[in-house]
Amino acid sequence: MSNATARADAIASNAQRLLWAGFLAILATGIGFGIRGGILATWAAEFGFTGAQLGAIGGAGLTGFCFGVIIGGLVVDKIGYGKLIVAAFVMHLLSALVTFSATAGQAQATAYMFLYLGTFIFALGNGTLEAVANPLVSTLFPRNRTHYLNILHASWPAGLVIGGLIGWILGDRMGFSWKLQLGLFLVPTVLYGVAFFGQSFPKSEASAKGLGVGEMLREVGILGALVACALLGLFFKDQLGGILAFFTGSPFFTSTVWSMLCWGVAAVLLLMVGIKTNFSMGAVLLFVLFCTHALVGAVELGTDGWIQNITGNILTPAQGKILFVFTSLLMFSLRFCADFIERTLGLSPVGLLMLCATMAVVGLRMVSGIETFAGAMIALSVYAIGKTFFWPTMLAIVGDRFPRTGAVAMSMMGGIGMMSAGLLGGPGLGYAKDRFTAEHLQTTAPAVYEQYKAPTPSRFLFLEEVHGLDGTKLSEAQTAAAKTPDQQTVAAASIAGDRQTLVADSYIPAVMAVVYLLLFFYFRAIGGYKTVHIEPAPAPVGARS
Repeated sequence: MSNATARADAIASNAQRLLWAGFLAILATGIGFGIRGGILATWAAEFGFTGAQLGAIGGAGLTGFCFGVIIGGLVVDKIGYGKLIVAAFVMHLLSALVTFSATAGQAQATAYMFLYLGTFIFALGNGTLEAVANPLVSTLFPRNRTHYLNILHASWPAGLVIGGLIGWILGDRMGFSWKLQLGLFLVPTVLYGVAFFGQSFPKSEASAKGLGVGEMLREVGILGALVACALLGLFFKDQLGGILAFFTGSPFFTSTVWSMLCWGVAAVLLLMVGIKTNFSMGAVLLFVLFCTHALVGAVELGTDGWIQNITGNILTPAQGKILFVFTSLLMFSLRFCADFIERTLGLSPVGLLMLCATMAVVGLRMVSGIETFAGAMIALSVYAIGKTFFWPTMLAIVGDRFPRTGAVAMSMMGGIGMMSAGLLGGPGLGYAKDRFTAEHLQTTAPAVYEQYKAPTPSRFLFLEEVHGLDGTKLSEAQTAAAKTPDQQTVAAASIAGDRQTLVADSYIPAVMAVVYLLLFFYFRAIGGYKTVHIEPAPAPVGARS
């Protein structure tokens, strides 16, 4: 799109600078996420973590985002964008200090907690940034939100590309420590701080109309808040309980009493939203979008956190990193083409999402059966094209259809997606890897399984506990130059578990495709997809025009 067209779409003279400042901010989060995905195997080998433990650490890189983006979304119109950017900058620095406190030779529980908390703080900063970037770009470019939000979020796969290259070149080829690799995300952190410095920011349409937080929340209502509060309750119960149990040494935090307390807090938060909105039930369409975005987070970001580990296991670690960089680069390129694709194919944002969900199903099924590097390139291309437009296009729909919610609904949607990825996507795939691998090894070589199983069981939601494989022993079996028969059996079981995990993962976009199809028919029934604007309040009777 030409500069002249971009200026015509924008409502502020510094819109382009703010767009690219937001681009740099999300780039920093993508680089950090990409590097972490590449060093999961390093952490498993160094600290002996299971797949479920790695999934929980990776999940912390997503759940913390929820608090940052939701809290930020509630206060951004009151305190201003600049203060939130400073807060995010400080959190990114703090996250590096905490993460780097994990060292070889520590007790596994201590190293786990440093990595978990450091990753959580990093995600908190990421969420705070997105609470700024999403409503800011949506406000700056109201005439073409889908296009510009996709450009903004092109920085995410760009960050994954850079993070993947850092892991491949500095980690695999040059042997630099994981701490040095991870610390490089601080470079774009400094750059986004410089880019935002001294800029003026517009207000959202709702804020400009003088709507308060209570009014912005009315269309979210009890239904929309229910989705967010359910995920928050799950976070309090599972992850916060584990953190507090670590520091206190008390089993109270895994008890029924703790569970009831956590769900009670979630219920109180829901009640507060009800009081603030005069117990508005909210828009059913927004509730459906929130639920669907939870699935988006689980399948897109949850899979992103594991995909190079899985493909690297099926093929080779180096090939897994190359494939991750390739698919991320493909996503980066395509996100600049959302407007062109919509116009060329005559699709609405919902139609685009329906097509993407279908391709994601096919792509994940294809990836589960890869045998060669060339086949993996094709399969992952299909999957990458499918997932490319999910996140920014969902945000654009909220901006188009619910302008009265200001930054609130968009931030809540981002938080729900990230919380789902952290609580369901990342840990769920980690649990699936442990379970499918263990079941395969128990069936083919039960004696070998007893030798390699982890002492700590893997848990996920209400599913039964399963003992996955010890991370250190599995890494030794995978990397041994001359594998023993037992090591060959273990390595084969791990690959079989990864393939089954991807098949299970493909059911998520299948459900999404059905939802998008129903939404497509809904919009057709009401006259088509249209952007909604806040109507000015009617003049009092007798007022002069």
